[in-house]
Amino acid sequence: MKRRVVVTGVGVISPIGIGRAPFWNGLKEGRSGIKPITQFDVSDFPVKFAGEIDDFNPKQFMTSKQALRLFRFSQFGLAAAKLAVAEARLDLAHEDLNHIGVSIGTSIGALVYGDDISDYIEKGVDALHPFFGSNVIPSSCATEIMIDFKISGPIVTNVNACAASTSAIGLAFHMIQQGEADIVLAGGAEAPLTPIVLGSLRAARILSQENSIPDQAYRPFSKERSGIVVGEGAAIIVLESLDHALYRDAPILAECVGYGASCDAFHVLLQPPDGQKACLAIYRALADSGMEPNSVDYINAHGSGTSMNDKTETVIFKKVFGDYAYKIPVSTTKSLIGHAMGACGALEIAACILMLQEQFVHATINYGTPDPECDLDFVPNRGRQQTINTIVKTSFGFGGYNTALVLRRFSE
Repeated sequence: MKRRVVVTGVGVISPIGIGRAPFWNGLKEGRSGIKPITQFDVSDFPVKFAGEIDDFNPKQFMTSKQALRLFRFSQFGLAAAKLAVAEARLDLAHEDLNHIGVSIGTSIGALVYGDDISDYIEKGVDALHPFFGSNVIPSSCATEIMIDFKISGPIVTNVNACAASTSAIGLAFHMIQQGEADIVLAGGAEAPLTPIVLGSLRAARILSQENSIPDQAYRPFSKERSGIVVGEGAAIIVLESLDHALYRDAPILAECVGYGASCDAFHVLLQPPDGQKACLAIYRALADSGMEPNSVDYINAHGSGTSMNDKTETVIFKKVFGDYAYKIPVSTTKSLIGHAMGACGALEIAACILMLQEQFVHATINYGTPDPECDLDFVPNRGRQQTINTIVKTSFGFGGYNTALVLRRFSE
């Protein structure tokens, strides 16, 4: 018998709020977190805005010594984990730490600090951050969470591009379902706002450059969409076996019921226009959950905001759900917080969990002229109160990584 897996805590560090309540308020209000970049001088840079977090103080979540030692993406991840554990009312002093795991997704991790190499070139090895070697490893965020909480169960880092944190949560779900752990802290973290990252994405011609209207520039699924707006942040959820959650009388926020993955084997940046392999990920997630397509109440789309990918994602939904696709509300969290690369799936899954709790679907903001090739109900500009029992969350990553997660409103 596969064990049931529930969500008992959510921790979020995002451009529209830190912590559950501020994040939810931003989602419900449809408030954009896209703003001018302040982390580096953009006066001569072609892209001057992003989903930047300007109110994060790491010392609220860790010691000054830790804050100095850790790079920003690990600070985000550790802070989100502490928020999630607190919400789950999880007292680790009374848990078997050998049966608790960590599963983190990141696409870039601390490799953004490749910008620091210029100091090394100019000033020599003594100019490097003393913990550069340990921090630059993509698994460093998972390492910090594991060490801080003294967790000694299975630890995984997934780097499947923009699908990384959805993959990390799906793997954690199966880990608990199959009895490898009782609890897993799962999610993702990313801090990609540096010249080298934004410059490389701009060179690939996928970034919006509408600097005059930062908070309106990200327009997924709208006909006048102009590309990706990069964001940063982290989200960690506490996944737990139902039996364990009931035993300790934990708050149960949602149930994770299915996960599926596939790959395109097509191109390093583009999806195949037919979206067939991506459909397979959703089919597998639905099969894993034992649900039919017509039982889905809402889809949280990847919604990257590029011309081709949004059109392809619409094709994918029509293939999987048929005519029923026109009856399902679809929105994308990226329109509010930006594209947080490897952390985007975790932030969006956190949004899905809160939507199940609140029975409210947040909007796809900045939706202007409808695109005839993106003709589903994308919940334009204004969220809505709605009965939601089942959610499908999709994430797609550069290189052809496809993932889908099915969440359900908890019922005993």
